[in-house]
Amino acid sequence: MTPSQRSVAWFIAVGCTAATVHFGAVVALVQVCGVPPLAANVAGWMLALGVSTIGHLRLSFAHQQAPATRAAGRFFAVSAVGFSVNEAVYAALLGWSGIGYRLALAFTLVVVAVGTYLLSRHWAFRGKPGSLR
Repeated sequence: MTPSQRSVAWFIAVGCTAATVHFGAVVALVQVCGVPPLAANVAGWMLALGVSTIGHLRLSFAHQQAPATRAAGRFFAVSAVGFSVNEAVYAALLGWSGIGYRLALAFTLVVVAVGTYLLSRHWAFRGKPGSLR
C-alpha cells in the first residue's frame, strides 16, 4: 500500500470515528437533553475536532511530517470552514427538505468530508516548509 493509499484509509478511519463522536453527541443532546439540532451540532463538532486533529496528525498524514503546531492550527481552519458549510447545509436540509435530523446530518457529514480531505492533505498537514511531502 502506498503512503497515499494509507493516508486515505486512515483518513476514512479517523473521519468515521470523529463522525461517530459528532453524530452520537448530536443525537444524545437532542434526545436526552432537548437541545435544538443546530445547537447540538456545534457541540458535536467541537468534540469531533479533537478526535480528528490527533488522529489525522498521528495517523492519516503522519508521513507528511508536518510540524504539529502548524498542522493543528491549519486543520482548525479547515475544520471551521468545513463546519460552516456543514451547518449551512444542515440548516437548509432541516428547513426545506422535510427529512429527519439524523439523515440530514449523515448526508452533510459525508459531503463535507471530501473537501476536508483535500484541504487537509494538500495544505493543513503538508510537510515541513520546503519539502515535497
